[in-house]
This record gives sequence, C-alpha cells and structure tokens, in this order.
Amino acid sequence: MGNKIPERLRLALPLTFGAASMALGINSVIKVSMLPPVILALLVGSALGELLKIEKGIEWAAIRVNGPIQKIFPRSNAEEDPQAFLQNFVAVLVLFSASGTGIFGALNEGITHDPTVLISKAMLDFFTSAIFATSLGFIVATTVIPQFIILCGLYLLAGVILPMTTPQLIADFSACGGIIMFVTGFRITGIKKFPIANMLPALLLVMIFSHYWRLLFH
Repeated sequence: MGNKIPERLRLALPLTFGAASMALGINSVIKVSMLPPVILALLVGSALGELLKIEKGIEWAAIRVNGPIQKIFPRSNAEEDPQAFLQNFVAVLVLFSASGTGIFGALNEGITHDPTVLISKAMLDFFTSAIFATSLGFIVATTVIPQFIILCGLYLLAGVILPMTTPQLIADFSACGGIIMFVTGFRITGIKKFPIANMLPALLLVMIFSHYWRLLFH
C-alpha cells in the first residue's frame, strides 16, 4: 500500500513517534532517586559503547544479512536507490532491535513486571514499521527476528538480577533508561542522530554505580 499513503503522512507520523518516546523518557526520569550515579553511568557507558563501536557493529551485521534477506523477500514498491535502501534498512533494524526504548522496556518488565514501556513501544513500532514498509517493502517484517531474540534474552536476564535490586536502584535504572528514551525521540524525529546503541552499556552500569554511590556518600 506504499503508493497509496500520502507523502505528508509519512513525514508527519515519525514526529509524533518521536514525541511519544520523549514523553516516555521524561516520565521515567522524574522517578530518579539519585541523579549523580545515573549521569556517571551514562558517561562511562557511552564511552565504552563508543570504544566498542556497538552501533557500528550492529550496522555491519545488518549489512551482512541484507543480501540473503532480499532474496527471500523481494522488494515490491520499494526504494530504487540501493544505498538509500541500505541506510534505511539499517536504521530500522537498529531502531527496533537496539533502541533504548526496547532495551530498557525488556529489562524494566523483567525487574518490575510492568509492561507499560513495552506496550507503548509495540504501538510505536507497529506504526513506525508501517511507514518504513511503504518504502522498503516486506523486508521490514524480518526485523522481528533479532528484536525477539534480544528483548527476550534481556527479559530473562533481568529476572536473575531482580533479588539483588532495591526500589532506589530500580528508580535510578528507570531514570537512566528514560534519558536514553528521550534522546531516542530526537533520533526518530531527525533532530539529532544520537548514537543510542553506544549508550546502552549505561543500563548495565547504572545500578552498580548507584549502589556504591550510596555506600560511599551516604
């Protein structure tokens, strides 16, 4: 149905998606217990992500599998420019499978059993994928495979660390994820391409930093 959706709708909806992601992020940030360890985790986590080139690695993997996927799912009414197609497909894969919203949502539900973030992300992803499908074709549907593997794995991992958490640690974890979700909104709207995947190590560090911050300064 790509040729039946008005161009103005393709341009307007991502702005709404971005605004919704920002709202989710703000709602999580205001729950913070202690801000300094959250900021420290973001700084250290982002530095690690940049050094490890996490986002570049995800993009490289997407490029490697793009050829076989195109053979299985021939593009119909899709972009004719191969370079533009590749760039948009990588963006979709990173956005759906490695966005701060998804990573945080899976860990958050595993820890708090609150599916609100994932439900919100599901609604955003459904409409976002529909818009991308108008230009990329059926290949957009294949992004569900890495997304399912990554988010389920994170959900199960979160259940393991649940007994070691406290309400304060969870609040700081939520705030860290909220900041990542907020900048995800900037990326969706096209305002600024934050390296969101490189910020994800902060989610693994924030509760550790928050725990020891309290031991040292309280």
